Amino acid sequence: MHRHPALGADWLSQIFRAKAVVTGGVVRRRVRDVEREIGRDALELEVRKRGFHMIECGDHFVILCTRDPVQIIC
Repeated sequence: MHRHPALGADWLSQIFRAKAVVTGGVVRRRVRDVEREIGRDALELEVRKRGFHMIECGDHFVILCTRDPVQIIC
């Protein structure tokens, strides 16, 4: 699938402008939307650049907008 780089950059930028990002909250996006708009590798790269954490849960990517350590309880 061919993605238009500018549109993907706008979509990605929108994710990281969310209030949850600024407040250390959680951002969730459907895997299929990420794959359609920018690709999972691009999202993972941006999450890593910010020092955040990302998990895949069912059909969603969940981004924990914190650099603090994460512990999965159960």
